[in-house]
Amino acid sequence: MLNPSVDRRSFLHAGMGFAGMALGAMLHRDGVRADEDKWAAPDGAPHFQPKIKRVIWLFMVGGTSHVEGLDPKPMLDKYDGKSMEETPFKTALDSPHLKMLREFVAGRHKVRPKLMKMQAGWKKYGKSGLAVSDWWPHVGGIADDIAVVRSMWTTDNDHGAQLQFHTGRHALEGPYPTIGSWIRYGLGSLNDDLPSFVVLGKPLADCCGGQAGHGGNYLGPEYSGVPLLVDAKNPLPFLPGKAQSAQKQREQFDLIGQLNGIAAANSPDDPNIRAKIKSYELAFKMQTAVPDIMQLDRENAETRKMYGLDQAETKDFGQLCLAARRMSEKGVRFVQIFHGSNGGAGAWDAHAEILKNHPPLCKQVDQPIAALVKDLKQRGLLDETLVVWGSEFGRTPGAEGSAGRDHHPYGFSIWMAGGGVKKGVVHGATDELGFHAVEDRHYVTDLHATVLQLLGLDPRKLALPGRKRLEIDFGKPMSAILA
Repeated sequence: MLNPSVDRRSFLHAGMGFAGMALGAMLHRDGVRADEDKWAAPDGAPHFQPKIKRVIWLFMVGGTSHVEGLDPKPMLDKYDGKSMEETPFKTALDSPHLKMLREFVAGRHKVRPKLMKMQAGWKKYGKSGLAVSDWWPHVGGIADDIAVVRSMWTTDNDHGAQLQFHTGRHALEGPYPTIGSWIRYGLGSLNDDLPSFVVLGKPLADCCGGQAGHGGNYLGPEYSGVPLLVDAKNPLPFLPGKAQSAQKQREQFDLIGQLNGIAAANSPDDPNIRAKIKSYELAFKMQTAVPDIMQLDRENAETRKMYGLDQAETKDFGQLCLAARRMSEKGVRFVQIFHGSNGGAGAWDAHAEILKNHPPLCKQVDQPIAALVKDLKQRGLLDETLVVWGSEFGRTPGAEGSAGRDHHPYGFSIWMAGGGVKKGVVHGATDELGFHAVEDRHYVTDLHATVLQLLGLDPRKLALPGRKRLEIDFGKPMSAILA
């Protein structure tokens, strides 16, 4: 007999809504296969010896300036106000790299030929002498722990590049599995009480990828990132019955489990039913495990201050970074953190007055990001974790409008820190103006390939039957920065 305290809508929601997200880890760990006769899914084991166990992925939404970041360009100061054609570097305007662009609307984001000086000072940090903008002093403080790649490029000059950064495919081709979902698919979770792929911060807007920015696409919804809130009282916005008591929620999941048990008895050889039963137990366990992780006040005062939780400007992002550390040490494989999503192109999209736009945003994230790396290091976790920082593209060396910078996909920077990566190094280069990536050029899937290699995964062995992947999808690991 149905428990009268469980209404039909809650029952259906619990039965269908969470199963997709929670099922996959259990499927992998128990060796469940979609079609055992024809094809075997990954078994959760790496293909070769990994260097790391987990990834924390920091994404700045809107396009962060590289020339006022980790790739300062003194020539911009020297030729401030000049057209590129008036400089010794005018050949950048004839580069074949310009032809690799695929535009949504032709001419919407033109080359900006009038150069604008750097809007921030810079200096060299650490023993490595890494040049870093004055807007990023805390990141400068971890210069000897990071590997900077100054030669990234992509093919989208609009904000569909946010999706492309995560899938490797131009937005015109539609959504594809994201880097986090491939890792989720290949390895699963280290902790049966937690999902293996978690999303923190406001995700991408619908204009720029939306939920597909952390989606599993053809891998299936169970491989998508699970959005969580840094709120100990309500960290699981997708679960039903949030206002109910723990006992009543327990009754709901038990009831569903009992009904699935009946189905399992009728179909004892159906691995999907067995796995689904376990998924409901995972859903219930998360109601205890996740709120516990979000109890940030359990950290000591020194740690909270290091992340900037005592300052209004840094508190929000500091909480995300601290929660990411706590999740990672509890076994979450991939934590994806967004900053700057605003329902549109993104807060970092500085088409005007970059001097007013970027500094406050840098202030919000600079200290928490550096604190995350330092905290992982002091806890002995950095050697088995990879921290990745990036944005969909850089900003133009040339001015747009009133002291702004336009979108710039031809050359920009990312950085990594952690296990298997060299420390205090710079790889690749843009030209003297920061226009084109000219040395050791890397398309965004080279970043994906690097992350997968460090986790012990071969992307070619993850391919699904009937889902042909292009050669560029696989990328090539950035071997020059691997330790």
